[in-house]
Amino acid sequence: MAPSRNRRPGFSRRAQYSLFLGYVIAVAGSLVGAVLLALATLDPPAFAALRASMGEVTTPVSSGIAGVGRGIGAIPSSIGSYVAVRDKNVALQKQIDDVHALLMRARSLSYENRRLKALLQMREHIANPVVAARLVSSSASSTRRYAVLNAGSWQGVKTGQPVRGPEGLIGRILEVGPNSARVLLLSDPESIVPVRRTRDGLPALAAGRGDGLLDIRSATSANIGFEPNDVFVTSGAGGIYSPNVPVARVIKRSRDIALARTFAQPDTLDFALVQQAFMPEAPPVPAPVK
Repeated sequence: MAPSRNRRPGFSRRAQYSLFLGYVIAVAGSLVGAVLLALATLDPPAFAALRASMGEVTTPVSSGIAGVGRGIGAIPSSIGSYVAVRDKNVALQKQIDDVHALLMRARSLSYENRRLKALLQMREHIANPVVAARLVSSSASSTRRYAVLNAGSWQGVKTGQPVRGPEGLIGRILEVGPNSARVLLLSDPESIVPVRRTRDGLPALAAGRGDGLLDIRSATSANIGFEPNDVFVTSGAGGIYSPNVPVARVIKRSRDIALARTFAQPDTLDFALVQQAFMPEAPPVPAPVK
């Protein structure tokens, strides 16, 4: 059945007042709109002044409402930022604690080293430089790896002295002439250098392969793992090379024997430094006179 077209509110006074109030508001709105339209058409300057006045009145209210809206909209992001900052603070605090523990351990080891050195009255041996000379040539394609130095016995160069460049160890003097010397490079198959790994002090031997690379193998035990970028420096064992001179860096992961590349590349160097042996041989004791 279709609804009746009679929309009278009946006997409810609240409904009657609501309907009457709606009519009044509609009529008042229409009259205000008509007045504003007439004012804007007949007197634009007055309408502009009225509009500016209304803007002055409504701007604070609009600003306040907009601020409340922004505050409510920022609540989720503020909560997320608080949670993220809290997690970061926890991670940073853990990192600080770990670094503090390592620092305390390093200080303890440093103190122990100083105490042991003082107890044993140890002193560091520093290899004194002999001469800085030019590398005239080096073999790059032969299986034997040599270089020629334009300094010899007249400049104080002797057989067995180590030769190094700015990046690290190059080799040792093999033969000496008056004004030239032959250098046995690290990559030569006859070259064997005692080294140690910087991250844990693992003693090892660096042997030349004849192809520009080195084989690194442990000097103490088998089944040792080598990681890429493991750095090896001279250990000072053997008495020829002073300790802590860069030798080679491991190329790829392996066990027992690692493939490494030397830091110093003789074919790219112009000059090299000849040094005294780390622990030179003692001079012969003269025989007693009878």
